[in-house]
Amino acid sequence: MQKSGWKPKMNEVRLKEEWEQVAGKTIAKYTRNFYLNGTVLTIYTDVAALKQELLLGREQLAANINEYFGEKVVTEVIVK
Repeated sequence: MQKSGWKPKMNEVRLKEEWEQVAGKTIAKYTRNFYLNGTVLTIYTDVAALKQELLLGREQLAANINEYFGEKVVTEVIVK
């Protein structure tokens, strides 16, 4: 998977399927969409309070995702 370049896409698919378990119910409910481009996670939300919370806790969210996957999947989180 690593050599073929499919690993990041497989991580994105798995993250989308398990987003509620990884991020929590509240974040999952109010995120519009998200994309994993390499190791950069871009999250879209229309809720200003959630956007602010995600901006303040993006390092923790990346750490939680990496811990959940058991490897370094996300190095940066961008919130839009």
